[in-house]
Amino acid sequence: QVQLVESGGGLVQAGGSLRLSCAASGRTFSAMGWFRQVPGKERAFVAYIDYAGSSTYYTDSVKGRFTISRSIAKNTVYLQMNSLKPEDTATYYCAAGHPAVFSISREYSYWGQGTQVTVSS
Repeated sequence: QVQLVESGGGLVQAGGSLRLSCAASGRTFSAMGWFRQVPGKERAFVAYIDYAGSSTYYTDSVKGRFTISRSIAKNTVYLQMNSLKPEDTATYYCAAGHPAVFSISREYSYWGQGTQVTVSS
């Protein structure tokens, strides 16, 4: 049974940092990503990483502040978030699968339950 379990969300002041983790079980995936969603809006792409970690992509608003990485040994993907802004407030979701287009949520087969990130001003 495939399962993605996220952790690491919380409340932080603007300018602070958080590290999200997503532990996968049941299989290894060629690609993993992070998306975020605020109430009333669609789930939005944040970051992507391939199996080897050699290819990473970010949405423009987080470039230079967020870093995605993964541990094959632990079957875990991470999202290091620095210089957080109030507009980063959202529920963050881990995704896994074999996306043809990495920035489109429906391309991913598996999802975590989400972890809330709240950035206060």
